[in-house]
Amino acid sequence: MTATSALTQFRVSTPVPGYWRVVFSNPPINLLNSTTIREIRNLVEQIEETPDLKVVVFASEHPDFWMARYDLSDTNPVAFAPTESGLTHFIDSTLRLNEACAISIACIRGRVRGGGSEFALTCDLRFASREQSLFGQPEVGVGILPGGGAVERLAALVGPARALEIIASSDDYDAATAELYGWVNRAIADEQLDDFVDRFARRLASFDAGSLAATKVFVRRHATSPEDYQETLHALRGLLATSSTNDRRKDLALRAQAAGPDFELRLGHYLEPSIEVQPG
Repeated sequence: MTATSALTQFRVSTPVPGYWRVVFSNPPINLLNSTTIREIRNLVEQIEETPDLKVVVFASEHPDFWMARYDLSDTNPVAFAPTESGLTHFIDSTLRLNEACAISIACIRGRVRGGGSEFALTCDLRFASREQSLFGQPEVGVGILPGGGAVERLAALVGPARALEIIASSDDYDAATAELYGWVNRAIADEQLDDFVDRFARRLASFDAGSLAATKVFVRRHATSPEDYQETLHALRGLLATSSTNDRRKDLALRAQAAGPDFELRLGHYLEPSIEVQPG
């Protein structure tokens, strides 16, 4: 695994040939940042360059946060800088992950919101802890909109009406609701999640690489294309430049400071302006 030795937020292991387990860790609460985006790109490159790789499982080291959200305090321009395709590095990497032969699986335990939810949506399959997972797209509550694929991918998975409910509400959704909506493949008892995903991944790793890759290509042939993301990104960049969005973000920063650790645990709750924040 020397090719991935430079990673600082992801740990890669090979349980059996053809199967990578990738564990994300960015203390204290697994926020995504510009380093995460660079390392996802690095990981995708290595996945593309490993022809015998059949399945990749993405998990988290933190029991309460799978991928919390994007860290809005990270001002590194890599987050929204366009690539040659006109997309962001994050979207470019996620589309390349979709095109890679290996089947990607999100093994979700903990909170997964914003960019973290969008990375989970990128994966070909999603399995979540029934008791310990919480999902959300909080961007509208912050004054912006999802710019990493939720608009496009959620509508395809759960239908336009439920996608609008999820994104417009900016609220938190439990794993049972996510399963009902089609946001995840299955919600599994927490004590069984890791074993289930590991057995599933080992099963895929035992199959022929060519047939797995062909199956993925044909199942995904009606998936979103790069052009679908351009208008969303244009709208997001416009919102980021407005004074109302910047005021909203400053207000949320103050609310987060007042609420303390509970802010991230119940982010959807605190996005409603009428909620009175009690000091954490």
